[in-house]
Amino acid sequence: MSAEYLVSILKPMLEGAQATILLFFIAILLSIPLGFLVTLAVRSRFKMVSWLANIFIYLMRGTPLLLQLLFFVFGLPLLPVIGEYLVLDRFVAASLAFIFNYTAYFAEIFRGGLIAIDKGQYEAAQVLGLNKFQTTTRVILPQMIRTALPAVANESVTLVKDTALLYAVAVPELLHFAQTAVNRDFTIVPFFFAGVIYLCMTLVLTVFFKYLERRFSYE
Repeated sequence: MSAEYLVSILKPMLEGAQATILLFFIAILLSIPLGFLVTLAVRSRFKMVSWLANIFIYLMRGTPLLLQLLFFVFGLPLLPVIGEYLVLDRFVAASLAFIFNYTAYFAEIFRGGLIAIDKGQYEAAQVLGLNKFQTTTRVILPQMIRTALPAVANESVTLVKDTALLYAVAVPELLHFAQTAVNRDFTIVPFFFAGVIYLCMTLVLTVFFKYLERRFSYE
């Protein structure tokens, strides 16, 4: 197997990896803050807000991500009346599916992090004269982040691997180009290199989150 051949298959695969990385950053940067907002909505005193947030989480976590991808990419344009206004670029539609799905998972992670905080922390903050905003930002959030960080790291690694589902909706990404090379050349070598690229991406994430965990453990 020549170096020339390896370059010929790696070049399109690395271009496909750009779509993978772009989707990851779009999904992670939007779903984490949205997940926290949904967590606050779940804990809202307004029952309707809490009910809607719980329904959203149930729907997103209770149905396969692949089904959600197919709905956003192919189903939205078929909706009565409004479907013609919902014809989106496939990458954009897929990004929305990932954002909504991971928002629900992060919301549950953050909810668990808040539940894990002892109620005595709130009482101690009141004794110290902290208002609600100061209590949330200086006492509750740092502890919630420390508790939720391992689960957030795990979901982030899962997100990298789930980007391979773009292949099912014909969005060119890493796995798409690997499969194309396999079908064309009748060799599994492209799959091997695709696996190496995925492992490199998850390794970077793992190292990054290990650093964050150590950083927060010192505070």
